[in-house]
Amino acid sequence: MIKLIPHAIMASLLVSGSALGNDLKFTPGDDARFSWDSYNQLKTKDLSGETISIFGPWLGPDKDLIESVIDYFEKATGATVNYSGSDSFETQIVIDAEAGATPNISVFPQPGLAANLASKGHLAALDSKTADWLRENYAAGQSWVDLGTFKGKDGKEALYGFFYKVDVKSLVWYSPENFEDAGYEVPQTMEELFALSDQIVADGGTPWCIGIGSGGATGWPATDWVEDLMLRTQTPEDYDRWVTNTIKFDDPKVLEAIDLFGKFALNTKYTVGDKVSSVDFRDSPKGLFTSPPQCYLHRQASFIPAYFPKGTEVGYDADFFYFPAFADKKLGKPVLGAGTMFAITNDSKGARAFMEFLQTPIAHEIWMAQKGFLTPHKGVNTEVFTDPTVAKMNQILLNADTFRFDASDLMPGAIGAGAFWTGMVEYLDGTSAEDVAKDIQRIWDSIQ
Repeated sequence: MIKLIPHAIMASLLVSGSALGNDLKFTPGDDARFSWDSYNQLKTKDLSGETISIFGPWLGPDKDLIESVIDYFEKATGATVNYSGSDSFETQIVIDAEAGATPNISVFPQPGLAANLASKGHLAALDSKTADWLRENYAAGQSWVDLGTFKGKDGKEALYGFFYKVDVKSLVWYSPENFEDAGYEVPQTMEELFALSDQIVADGGTPWCIGIGSGGATGWPATDWVEDLMLRTQTPEDYDRWVTNTIKFDDPKVLEAIDLFGKFALNTKYTVGDKVSSVDFRDSPKGLFTSPPQCYLHRQASFIPAYFPKGTEVGYDADFFYFPAFADKKLGKPVLGAGTMFAITNDSKGARAFMEFLQTPIAHEIWMAQKGFLTPHKGVNTEVFTDPTVAKMNQILLNADTFRFDASDLMPGAIGAGAFWTGMVEYLDGTSAEDVAKDIQRIWDSIQ
């Protein structure tokens, strides 16, 4: 068994951080696409002598990318910033907190863990100006305030987290060539998506490739469907109440979302094969690329091209569109996703200054110009994106009226990574939504 030690000791044993090599990835002033004015404004802060420790989940290429951003803060302010990453972050940060040895700033992959630490007094609240800034400068700004707001040790709510680097799940993948050959157009509303599905059936085709198999995690792709549909049938507030068990799993509002998923996944005319529960999610999109196509549509997050046939070019052989909202529900354009959240775990002048740095366009644009970064920051110049596919995904994020985190990631593990998964398998295998939901709720009630 590997023994985990407090981060303060671990950091002293590691040569980490970007302070050792302060070469900037992009030379200030050379490329007019970048918001260099926001970088130049950083120079008004003299943080010489300040050392800031940051601990997070990023390793390998992502560690290099965050350090390339940190370089600009160091160069402009004179501060020294040491970043260290761990694939055991979630366990390690709890050990750090209990030992009183936390880094200045921690990067949380899930807000649930941050909320737990805030309730024990291990996070420092951000000032009210940060919440105001998020509302004004992030698309769906109130959503980001809500996601980063937790109860402190005193029981009072405050903003603790600042989201930075976001992922989008509300995507439908398709083959542009197949659409063009069949004369299909990208649907703009959920009503149009159902109409397109019916048209594909009428034309003798099968609209959807769906698979929820994932070894020991079988069922999670179905929970993503239900979460996306919950956001398209109910208000964001109801979604939040569901996540916190205020609205029960067997509430009619939740049952509506489950049954709506069933209109896609249980309709044998809509799906490839008789049982989507027996199809591995990694294999399910391959039907988009057969000749003739086995299916025309596949709903999945931004990572799914990794499982497309070798040589598939996104933007040419495959493309995506926003999983649309109902026109008649008047719920705007909700987006389901995930993201990382920065929070202060050991307060200092430097930590506060770095959190302010995350509000600057340059703090986002440096990573945007490289790879794998999406942001809801409305003040960035999206022309710095070098990958048009990523730029298109980011536009979906910027167009969002509401953003919500994956619900199963926020629920207790026994539910979000247990009963919800297995319940969706049972539902697709023939158990009614009502019975599945009652069983999930019974388990949730038993762990309260």
